[in-house]
This record gives sequence, C-alpha cells and structure tokens, in this order.
Amino acid sequence: MVHDSPRPLEACGDHTLPVKKQPTRLNQLQRAQWLRAAILGANDGLLSTTSLMMGVGAAQEGQRFMVLSGLAGAIAGACSMAVGEFVSVSTQRDIELVAVNQEHPLQEIKHDSPKNNQPVFENKSNPYKAGAASASAFLCGSLFPLVAAVAVDDYTTRIVVVVVVTSLALALFGGIGAMVGGSCVRASATRVLIGGWISMAVTYGLLKPLDSVMDKRGEDD
Repeated sequence: MVHDSPRPLEACGDHTLPVKKQPTRLNQLQRAQWLRAAILGANDGLLSTTSLMMGVGAAQEGQRFMVLSGLAGAIAGACSMAVGEFVSVSTQRDIELVAVNQEHPLQEIKHDSPKNNQPVFENKSNPYKAGAASASAFLCGSLFPLVAAVAVDDYTTRIVVVVVVTSLALALFGGIGAMVGGSCVRASATRVLIGGWISMAVTYGLLKPLDSVMDKRGEDD
C-alpha cells in the first residue's frame, strides 16, 4: 500500500502567516521606538532645564531670573532637538534610498507602488514628524521645573520644590523607559535619578562659589 508523503509546509499555505503578522509586529516596534524617543526627549528637557535653572538660581535668588532662564533653555533646547532630529532622520532616509537604488539600479523608485498602491517609504520615519515630536517631548519635560519655580516665591523653598519635582519626574521617565525597553524598572529609575542629582549638584555647586567671588569683587570696586 502506497502512502502519500506528507505535504510540505509551503503547500499548506503556512508561509502566508508571517506575512500577515509582519506589519503588526513592525508597527509595534515603530511605536515602541517613537515612545522611547519621546521619553528620552522629555527626560533631556527635564534635566537640562532644571540644571540651567539651578545654576542661575545659585547666582541669582530672584524668581524672575530663574524662570526666564528656564524658559530660554526650554525654547533653545526644543529648537535644537527639532533641528537635530530632522537632520538625523533626513540623512537616514537618504542613505536608505541610496541603498535601494544600488540594489535595484534598473527599477525606478516611486513613492507610490502600482502593485499595492502603498507608498514605498510607508515604514520610514518622517523627518518633520520626528522633529516636531522631539521638540514637543523636550518642552513637556521642561514644564515640570518651570511650573514648580513659578508656584513658589521663597528662594530656599523654590529650590527644594524644583529638586523634588524633578526627582519624581526623573524616576517616572526612567521607569517608563525601562518598561518600553523591557529592562529592570527599579534599576533604570535609580540610574536616571542619580544621574540627574549629579547634574544638578555639579551645576549648582560650581556656580554658587563663583557668585560669591563676583559679589566680593563688586563690593571691592
């Protein structure tokens, strides 16, 4: 009796299953990358703005100087992040386009494919969206120390409140970033928090003695 040989997996149509799941998996990876970039941008805005405000606060106790320095740092940092992200993503797209042209030199690369009516660069990052997202994330992170500084008038209390609010936000961003990346939440939050403390302490500690020296020279003059 002759038995039929088992049908190969390809004949059963199993090879179509990964094709159906691939776009979903790719979209999930892209969303994770965007979320991680947003968290890093917000963390950068939070820490850089706070450090700048702490440095100015060490030299000038007035609330106005501290808030204005934070606003200037937030706006300048957001613009810098937007331009940097735009240039980075644009360069990446150009490199990928060159690679595609080298792989298929005789095939005309068009934005719309006649076979599936889907853009060739559907899964590529948009430099304009990337720049806007990076700037928005930076500004969102900068809001934490700015709101804390505006809400408190007393100098000593203001410094303490800014440090506490920034520390909580740093731990939050570090934990969310770890959850997105699949790493240990506690370890990541601790690293980000300690790094933020060091940055704030160095900025405040270096400018505070310099302010005393400048005041002494002003009195001598």
